[in-house]
Amino acid sequence: MTNRSGFQMTTLGRTGLRVSRLGLASNGACRRDVEWAVDQGINYLYWGSLRRPDFGAAVRHLARSRRAELVVVVQTYARVAALVRPSVELALRRLGLDHADVLLLGWWNEPPDARIVEAARRVREAGKARHIMISCHRRATIARYIADPTYGAIMVRYNAAHPGAETEVFPLLGPGPATPGGDALTRPGVVAYTATRWGALLDPRLIPPDEPRPRGSDCYRFALTHPDVDVALCGAKTTDEVREALEALARGPMDAEELAWMKRVGVAVRSAPPGRSGNPLISWLDRWTRVADPGGAASR
Repeated sequence: MTNRSGFQMTTLGRTGLRVSRLGLASNGACRRDVEWAVDQGINYLYWGSLRRPDFGAAVRHLARSRRAELVVVVQTYARVAALVRPSVELALRRLGLDHADVLLLGWWNEPPDARIVEAARRVREAGKARHIMISCHRRATIARYIADPTYGAIMVRYNAAHPGAETEVFPLLGPGPATPGGDALTRPGVVAYTATRWGALLDPRLIPPDEPRPRGSDCYRFALTHPDVDVALCGAKTTDEVREALEALARGPMDAEELAWMKRVGVAVRSAPPGRSGNPLISWLDRWTRVADPGGAASR
């Protein structure tokens, strides 16, 4: 596996796993693109909310000869403790794996019931997953996950339009970044999602006319430049989008001027009235964030 990266591989917090700085999600990339991305150094593969069969085929094929290189994340939305293990085992069968590297408890804006957490621990103890991660849209809740050693990593929304994690999440993490030797840290790993704000940060209808339009790689570079972000999750769907995302690794961190530009663009995108983009998905997701985090996701 080659590493052409301006962003070097890092340690995913308490898990001790060595991960690529960009992660690839299962909602779009085809088998050929997944396998190409792994050849370029991507090893964080996320079997998430939307699961394209082609992505699963790529994982199955890669795992036959390169399983030790891969960090495979399996998400469960199970809200009943008895369904946690079956949902993980079903995902593993589809991926042709005997275990996941990380079990993700998906979308817990309030801490999960103790029975859910215990079910996840039992999955780990059974060898079906090596580590447990949790995702959350409500930043006020994340402090409790950071303090809980159950979770080797957390997933948090972070992009130029929603930079609130800089003040509400990252300062709570404690020691970091990753140690050169790859040892596990005392803090959880951090995976940032919605780097492009579901494409809104790339939408020319939302970008001020006097500002350059960001590229996809700019959105990932913005997230990865923050020292507390270990992985930026990428939901690229086409070959061009996958290749553009990986350009973030080659281009490396943003300087102060680029960060300021991205934040100006982010303010404009965040402030745009719902429906301005003309993209119904972006408009729906914009409204949804206001419900998911009523404390002010839409304003920070």
